Amino acid sequence: MEYDLSASKDGAPEAKNYPHESTPSGGKDGRLRVKGPQVDTSVLGSSVTFSFSGRTAKNRFLKAPMTERLCHWNKEGQDINARGYPTEEYTRLYQRWGEGEIGIIVAGNLMLRYDAVEAFGNPILQDDHDNRTEAFRKVAEVTKAHGSLFVAQLSHPGRQGGAALNPNPVSCSDVQLKIEWAGNKFNKPRPLTVPEIKDVVKMWGHTAYLCHKAGFDGVQVHCAHGYLLAQFLSLTTNLRTDEYGGDLENRSRIVFEIIDEIKSRVQDPTFIICVKLNSVEFQDRGQTPDDCKNLCLKLEEAGVDFVDLSGGTFEGRAFEHKKASTKARESYFIEFAEMIRPLLKKTKVYVTGGFRTASGMARAVQDGACDGVGIGRPLGAEPYLCKEILEGKVTGAIENFVPLPLNTQGTGTQLHQVAQGERLISDWSDESEVKRWVEANEKETARKISILPMVDSSGYPPLRPEFGFEYLR
Repeated sequence: MEYDLSASKDGAPEAKNYPHESTPSGGKDGRLRVKGPQVDTSVLGSSVTFSFSGRTAKNRFLKAPMTERLCHWNKEGQDINARGYPTEEYTRLYQRWGEGEIGIIVAGNLMLRYDAVEAFGNPILQDDHDNRTEAFRKVAEVTKAHGSLFVAQLSHPGRQGGAALNPNPVSCSDVQLKIEWAGNKFNKPRPLTVPEIKDVVKMWGHTAYLCHKAGFDGVQVHCAHGYLLAQFLSLTTNLRTDEYGGDLENRSRIVFEIIDEIKSRVQDPTFIICVKLNSVEFQDRGQTPDDCKNLCLKLEEAGVDFVDLSGGTFEGRAFEHKKASTKARESYFIEFAEMIRPLLKKTKVYVTGGFRTASGMARAVQDGACDGVGIGRPLGAEPYLCKEILEGKVTGAIENFVPLPLNTQGTGTQLHQVAQGERLISDWSDESEVKRWVEANEKETARKISILPMVDSSGYPPLRPEFGFEYLR
């Protein structure tokens, strides 16, 4: 997810969003970490086998998809089919996560089309005109070298692609996303016709086929965070009156057609199919927990290996605690997972969002709330976090004092630092380093506004670490 604009207006940092203690780590191991007790983490190190593909993840960790924005982009006057080609930096970032021995690594926002993107720098696998499947194969090889499963999150922005890069967006209906920031806005989408929906379904299948050819172990169908499939699922955005609108069965029809199409195009029974799903949207007429429960039951019938539960949209922020009852348990969506997991006999449940301590992660799996834990921003700050938790070297993630709602942007800078080969990653538990980043972000924001509608960068402010976490030690 990106652009959490509905976050706390006071700019309080994420680290002050829930009650906890910090512990000094010192030196270049992270100035402050979230304090957690030393616990038995063997449950997190245990493997999990998926019922439908038969594949086994070596441990219970999942690297949640994040928007890296590191791929080659077309220059002025160049054809847009030059976009989305993996770079050396993109490959290096995934190599580092692979070295972190994470059970499942999900690549974020791999787009289906050159003209429907989430942001500058997205990976795109619409076709193989420039042999890009071989470039993605090199990424897959380094990611999987230490035993991780590698899954591509397939995504289409629908109405949620910025106007500068997506001047003619499409969606299920013509409901416009009306938020704006830093000069960015979203154009009103055109409703897809039924034949166009059928074409979209085929796109998902074709990109999944190319992913299989490139060496990915599976694909994740992105149905969360307000992107195109979430737009179909939500009554907030789906106003259709045909077979793709109305009740949940109709609104979810495209999702199951996509799953069938993927199976048709990739006739490999060991190829993982999983789904990223909103447990709740936090807005009127948005997807509800009951919708999520009913969808999960149908996804199991469709042969989906696992669901990764998250929540929220661009309009309804999710990545902060909404309920006092979840704060002590760290995960924002743990209660939704507990409601859903007992109903599923074969499909596994992962939950992403909020985990910061080894004890919280282990407890979630031990208590049966979920089969595995998804981790996003902490793995931007320290790519080897999962490995070091299992080795007993750390019990909590590095604190994050970047003010809300800029925390996802701050993680983007860290991803680029890793990708560029820096030995240090900026330590957001050091307030002087945060101050430097905030100033860099203000400068980059002003620059971006000054050149719109041209877009020439990821939008993540570049920053050379001064006080950083030395992960390559």
